Amino acid sequence: MVGLGNPGPAYAGNRHNVGFLVVDLLAERMSARFKAHKTRSEIVEDRLGGVRVVLAKPRSYMNDSGGPVSGLLDFFKVPLDRLVVVHDELDLPFGGLRLKLGGGDNGHNGLKSVRRSLGSGDFNRVRIGIGRPPGRMDPATFVLRDFSGTERKELDYQVDRAADAVEALVAHGLERAQNTFNT
Repeated sequence: MVGLGNPGPAYAGNRHNVGFLVVDLLAERMSARFKAHKTRSEIVEDRLGGVRVVLAKPRSYMNDSGGPVSGLLDFFKVPLDRLVVVHDELDLPFGGLRLKLGGGDNGHNGLKSVRRSLGSGDFNRVRIGIGRPPGRMDPATFVLRDFSGTERKELDYQVDRAADAVEALVAHGLERAQNTFNT
């Protein structure tokens, strides 16, 4: 399972890094720490709900996530249908959450890179709503901004809920997790 984001403290609070926040919380729930891996990712290998998982955060920038994700699948021999990508979603309001299998990249450069590197978009996604930019703000500028003060008050809850959705997806499958968490 891969959380998408940008590495480094300058990006830590950005909307684009909500995927990292979710996998960080999952690692915390497993009392595990990320370690550098040769696939250009930080990883945790452990059990989540009794299922062996690899949590990963690519050390590349969002737009180049595909190489590390492809390397992870090859190294750990993970079939495409077992991949879970956790990412921000402009087309869902802040606080929205959707799980799905496959689909396009919808203008998301991280997903575009992953699809290009894997040659397919047929993987599980946990889409975390960050809302649309205000007015005529460029979406690229918006996703690289920190969450607002109001959003930060609810962010922990949203990240916790998304982590619960990932756990349900791993433990019970996509359909059951969708029935519980899709908003």
